[in-house]
Amino acid sequence: MYFVGIDVGTGSVRAALVSHAGEVFAQASRPLQTWTYEEDSRLYEQSSAQVWHALAECVRALVEQSQVRPEEVRGIGFDATCSLVAVQKNTGQPRCITPHHLPQNTERNVILWADHRAEDEARLINAVHHKVLEFVGGTMSLEMEMPKILWLQRHWPASTFQDTEFFDLPDYLTFRATDSRARSNCSLVCKCGYIPPGTAGSDIGWQPDFLARIGLESLGPGYEALGGIPGRGGLVLTAGMPVGAGLSERAASELGLLPHTPVASAVIDAYAGWVGTAAAPSLEQEARITSLRDAQTRLVAIAGTSTCYCIQSDAGVHVPGVWGPYQHAVFPHRWMNEGGQSSTGQLIDAVLQTHPAYATALAEATSRNLSVFTLLEEALDAQMEAAGIPRTSPSSYALLVRYMHMYPDFHGNRSPLADSTLRGMLSGLDLDRSRADLARKYVLTLEAIALQTRHIVDEMNRSGHHIEAMYLSGGGQARNLIYAHLLADVCGLRIQVPTEASASVTVGSAILGQLAAHVTQEQTRAPRTAQPVLRSQTDAVASALAC
Repeated sequence: MYFVGIDVGTGSVRAALVSHAGEVFAQASRPLQTWTYEEDSRLYEQSSAQVWHALAECVRALVEQSQVRPEEVRGIGFDATCSLVAVQKNTGQPRCITPHHLPQNTERNVILWADHRAEDEARLINAVHHKVLEFVGGTMSLEMEMPKILWLQRHWPASTFQDTEFFDLPDYLTFRATDSRARSNCSLVCKCGYIPPGTAGSDIGWQPDFLARIGLESLGPGYEALGGIPGRGGLVLTAGMPVGAGLSERAASELGLLPHTPVASAVIDAYAGWVGTAAAPSLEQEARITSLRDAQTRLVAIAGTSTCYCIQSDAGVHVPGVWGPYQHAVFPHRWMNEGGQSSTGQLIDAVLQTHPAYATALAEATSRNLSVFTLLEEALDAQMEAAGIPRTSPSSYALLVRYMHMYPDFHGNRSPLADSTLRGMLSGLDLDRSRADLARKYVLTLEAIALQTRHIVDEMNRSGHHIEAMYLSGGGQARNLIYAHLLADVCGLRIQVPTEASASVTVGSAILGQLAAHVTQEQTRAPRTAQPVLRSQTDAVASALAC
């Protein structure tokens, strides 16, 4: 048996074919296009159609590479960035979200997570001081869905807004795959101002008084545009529960899989990274089954364009400036906190690519079949030797920039200051335009990211968490030994890098696909079914608790 995990990141789609035992048999990736505008640097837009096309290519490539038969694929899991997808009601066709003063394109219907157009709307939301804010660290980020939906309402004709349905991108992918409008607890709780029924006096999940106070009362009373009310026409699933009857005929044909292959309720990409990383055995202990209690002392850093820091707890821990606590975000009746830096991989790229020496360094690296980072480490080694500084660990390179400082919030601060208006700063600059200076700026950036990580860790621990180790996951930063050693030195924590750091997110989604297959088998006594597996909110809750 095999399971497919699909990760829709900011710049690419990645997919992995994973065995029942967790072995990665094949991987594939395709780039994603993001539209930005010189007229307004706050805007980042994508196309759900282009995302799906790239995703389908990846899955077909997995099947072709591995020569696994479609019937051997028993489940599929999705994760994606927390981006807002707008589609027309009933038809599901893309609804253009580009501001009217810019060239219109109907396929651009995704407001990417990094889009900061909704600054005024977030300020309005935070001014109401509703209890919703208690579950996002006290401040709702303009990167979340409610500020973006409010922005669209303010900039669209009323008739257009009323004829639009909204999805967090992970939920859109399961909708596109199954035709089911079931939503995930992960997306709703983390990004949509949804408080699970039974928490803090919440009755239906959605908060009518909150939406009325911010001007979105037109979404009620049934909240169909957001997925509906659980148990009253809407269905909200915890991670890994089977969605609908699995892959629709159309989606199965596009992916090269069988119809009704179980599809797992999706999670945001950071949480898939947490699923694929938090249970890793410690290198300092004998191999054993990792418990959920072990995970409570492990902060998982999922690094990419941005970095998310996820940790689980039995009881909700309120951390000022850190998102959450989120109930049921992954496991029923457990809570998650999510710290974050809006720009990390993106910041490294920006610092390097705007330096005068970058183009020649990249050209030489390409000619020597090296990564540009390897070339920069050569430059750092040369400087250490010339300065007579011993290289006792990869973090020793920071001694070269002890006279410089960077404040890294070039794209605002997500945690723990929760201030999107903050901007970055460099001090200690000179007129050096050499490759040596480029290498120093690289180390300086890594050091700044590590120092800000310490700020997040300190706030989490001060509020009640007990972080003993940090597990890296995700993109290139998770494989960067300089960064890992800087984190260890700055945060005073054991840092563990997975052997397959780049695959941990897709493996996390594949694990959820395996859970969906298991629940489908338990409920129907068959690996596939043409009828929805979970037909009511009661069924969904019971199945989640049984797992």
